Amino acid sequence: MNPSTALARVLVDELARCGLAEAVVAPGSRSTPLALALVSHPGIRVHVRVDERSASFLALGLARASRRPVAVVCTSGTAAANFHPAVLEADESGVPLLVLTADRPPELRGTGANQTVDQIGLYGGAVRLFAEVGTPDPVPGMVAYWRSLVGRAWGAARGGRPGPVHLNIAFRDPLTPDGPGRDWPEPLDGRAGGAQWISRPGPLAEPPPFVLPDVERGVIVCGDGDYDPVPFLALAELTGWPLLAEPTSNARRVGAVSTYRQLLASPAIAAGPAPDLVVSVGRPNLSRQTLAFLRRARRHVVVTAGALGDPNASLPGGFADPARTATDVVAAVAAPAGTTFDEPRSTDWSGLWGRAESVARAALDAVLDEQETLTEPRLARDLVSHLAAGSLLFAGSSMPIRDLDATMRARCGVRLVGNRGVSGIDGTVSTAIGAALAHQAADPAAGAFALLGDLAVLHDQNGLVIGPGEPRPDLAVVVVNNDGGGIFSGLEQAGHPDFERVFGTPHGVTMERVAAMADVPYLHLEWATDLPKALLGEGVRIVEVRTDRAESAVLRRRLQASVDAALAEAL
Repeated sequence: MNPSTALARVLVDELARCGLAEAVVAPGSRSTPLALALVSHPGIRVHVRVDERSASFLALGLARASRRPVAVVCTSGTAAANFHPAVLEADESGVPLLVLTADRPPELRGTGANQTVDQIGLYGGAVRLFAEVGTPDPVPGMVAYWRSLVGRAWGAARGGRPGPVHLNIAFRDPLTPDGPGRDWPEPLDGRAGGAQWISRPGPLAEPPPFVLPDVERGVIVCGDGDYDPVPFLALAELTGWPLLAEPTSNARRVGAVSTYRQLLASPAIAAGPAPDLVVSVGRPNLSRQTLAFLRRARRHVVVTAGALGDPNASLPGGFADPARTATDVVAAVAAPAGTTFDEPRSTDWSGLWGRAESVARAALDAVLDEQETLTEPRLARDLVSHLAAGSLLFAGSSMPIRDLDATMRARCGVRLVGNRGVSGIDGTVSTAIGAALAHQAADPAAGAFALLGDLAVLHDQNGLVIGPGEPRPDLAVVVVNNDGGGIFSGLEQAGHPDFERVFGTPHGVTMERVAAMADVPYLHLEWATDLPKALLGEGVRIVEVRTDRAESAVLRRRLQASVDAALAEAL
């Protein structure tokens, strides 16, 4: 067996022993040994993509939805650079990603050899671990080195702060298994019985919770993140503190305040008493109103919800505190002493938030239901409402996630995910497809949906290009096409004379043309009553809703004004 084949087969075998079930491969010559080792392994499902950026975001979606490390493989040169945006997102959002880049051997580096760049430490501090694997040499000890390195990489990806790891692997010719080789000086086998080379102990004991102070005006803020929201919903019920939940926290269930975005922007609430205590978990960074509210709190307890007992497990900086208001950082919290389910607390504070939610919800829905033509905010609200229990919804950045935040009613049974680590629009189609594939691998009957903007789809059209025979999810990609960057229409730039060209960025492309390019089914949707039927179907398909950016900005201001007026009258 030649050295390159030996190295690749040992790496892949040890990854499978660790638990690798999914891998994404982008085509290339130098990565041939890894690609062939992966596709020949019976326990690993392999996905092939022609575009490295799409491949890396596909892997990101698979890892995000499955909560397991996924490998992504490319050849040398700019291929590895195209992984960088997905690596950054995996870093900031804590997604375990195994980045395996093939490279030229040392004797070809720095010589002007074809397709060769400096790949050492390519992703900087965005990875939990980087290793230059080195060239495979037929000497004793190499198998232990390779297998132990895989164990370290797997542990780093899944550790207290999950995230990407980067192994840069130099391969010499021959790159195919049938090339000339020699007898290996030691067995290539791993541990007996299929065991991992390095076993790791189970999780640490659960840390003692921080007992929260007994205050009336408490608030619970659930930001983006992959954590269990149930303890925070229970805390809200016990204490009577309002729970404000971003969509991708998956905490906007019964009992959560669904209109908090408008309430925090309304004078009736903003001018009221400041909270005595805010308990936050995840990354609460979706709205300016929430950040302003955090700044008013007298005390801010941040729950890391990371590795047990590790208060620095959530983020590279230690913990999520975008408003710089944290006073306490803890691993878990408990309700104030003496609080029991026998007597859930009802106070003037909880009553105020309950009435405000009821009034604001009615005002919002009344405006949204005035006409049957689908608007951007109504589409977001109705889409979530129509999804069956067990469904997955991927929310695109910019306006889709914000419209969901502004209009989504509290409900259970739908899992929402999105690229909220860096909040870019790149790679969203590929991430949604990866998330759908992983979600339906666990439950083949589950529905999968994505709500994306037109620029995000145009940015990642290649994500729709899936070769024959490749695994395909059942995924309805619902696209809001307002012919440009809708988020800027609500910002300060909207009044600039060059706004339309520089920020609006109209393109004049319909999603029907994108669907034709990728040979996927297409439907143009106009009426709200037709939405449930439009969501039906199999495979990857596009549902387009065309809107007007300026009209959407006016409608969002009307929604806020209606809530303000209703609260002024009712409170």
